[in-house]
Amino acid sequence: MNDTASYPIGTPGQPWGPAEVQAWRARQVRHRSYETDVVRAIEGLHERFDVIEYGRLEYPPDLYPLFAIRSRDWNDALPCMLVTGGVHGYETSGVHGALRFVDLHAADYAGRANLLVAPCISPWAYERIHRWNHDAIDPNRSFREPSPAQESAALMRLVAPLRDRILMHIDLHETTDTDESEFRPALAARDGKPFEPGTIPDGFYLVDDTERPQPAFQQAIIAAVERVTHIAPADERGEIIGSTVVAPGVIRYPLAALGLCAGMTGARYVTTTEVYPDSPRATPEQCNAAQAAAVCAAIDHALAHS
Repeated sequence: MNDTASYPIGTPGQPWGPAEVQAWRARQVRHRSYETDVVRAIEGLHERFDVIEYGRLEYPPDLYPLFAIRSRDWNDALPCMLVTGGVHGYETSGVHGALRFVDLHAADYAGRANLLVAPCISPWAYERIHRWNHDAIDPNRSFREPSPAQESAALMRLVAPLRDRILMHIDLHETTDTDESEFRPALAARDGKPFEPGTIPDGFYLVDDTERPQPAFQQAIIAAVERVTHIAPADERGEIIGSTVVAPGVIRYPLAALGLCAGMTGARYVTTTEVYPDSPRATPEQCNAAQAAAVCAAIDHALAHS
């Protein structure tokens, strides 16, 4: 694909209207079950953690309850750590890495930190292995008021009472080959813009906040993850996905200005992870383990430097 004419929906140079969104939605196929993969896993955590339903997505005929997992021994005197996954439903290890962290590691922080984990923010997209929600909106550009995405609005309501008390927020993502083959061409078509081909970095990297960088925090996470999987190198321009590499495996975005999930709180320590599940050097298990390792390293650094 090298221009919007290659995408099967829309007219090149013209943004989509309701008819094009409906045509796009009609092409989406349910490939997996949120109930089976995610809800049942969360139910298995009930005995050890509090599980709260913080909203419901209504996309008739589908209805998706949204769940967050919370420390059972919540103590307002302790720092709060927020972990989010599945903002983009197709980024599988973001969901299962968050669940892995809760299952294997969250208990280690009992009495030291309050944990709030929202593992699958966009279940409609999780089932269809897509970046956008039912309305062809990217939830990860929608963390602003008023939000155009039900998924983002629900999470912001959940976090609002804690927003200024959250010390650390880590948002778990993937970069996949389908970013280049499907999602970026679809974005160009939806917005009536030309598609500009890019490259997919091979390995794990982080996105720091341009406005409030925390380089030592980012490097602590990189150091932990490189024991699990490889770190993405800079390209020949010294960049990863078009952004300057400021340290090994680290780039920066203005998180809040872009409406990104990682920019939704006033947390001192924030980051977005990106793993590459299509790499011949990584397995799905490694990707999930890398996400969990990143969460542990993020919490450990925040606690040590709070």
